[in-house]
Amino acid sequence: MGANTSNQERASIENRQSQIDNPREQAVWRAIESVTDPEIPVLSVIDMGIIAGVRIIDGHVMVDVTPTFVGCPAVDMIRENLKAALLGIGEHNVDVNLVFDPPWTTDRMTEQGRRKLKEIGFSPPTKGLVQLGLTPQIVPCPHCNSTRTNMESMFGPTLCRAIYYCRECQQSFEHFKSVV
Repeated sequence: MGANTSNQERASIENRQSQIDNPREQAVWRAIESVTDPEIPVLSVIDMGIIAGVRIIDGHVMVDVTPTFVGCPAVDMIRENLKAALLGIGEHNVDVNLVFDPPWTTDRMTEQGRRKLKEIGFSPPTKGLVQLGLTPQIVPCPHCNSTRTNMESMFGPTLCRAIYYCRECQQSFEHFKSVV
């Protein structure tokens, strides 16, 4: 990519799936899409944007996974679930590699993934750069869309989530933190 390509454009290009003509590669992608995030099972690993690449070379399938956090406790389970899904379609020669470059950001999540988060009562992450700590982030309530919300705790059940409260509908909810 050219030097003038912005980070946002690069993330958009890197997340875009091309039209695949190879039936084997299509089957591999379908199998990968069936694997869900162990912490939020309504999201596939594709919705989460953690699949950094897939290659088939000399009959060998290689899947690159960029974890959401270096110490993500779900990585081993994701790796095993990907291998099992690919074994289920007859792929016996599979490697699932962890890669950290480029690092994962919430901008890699699909729009479908963001919609699914909201449907189950999570506030999806904000797209683009967020200035953490300088000004309070406005987080809309996933239940009533009000912006009259307050952070109750920056520490949710996992590193990637915080707890908010909506003063409009009086519901607590989890906000998936933006990582840029």
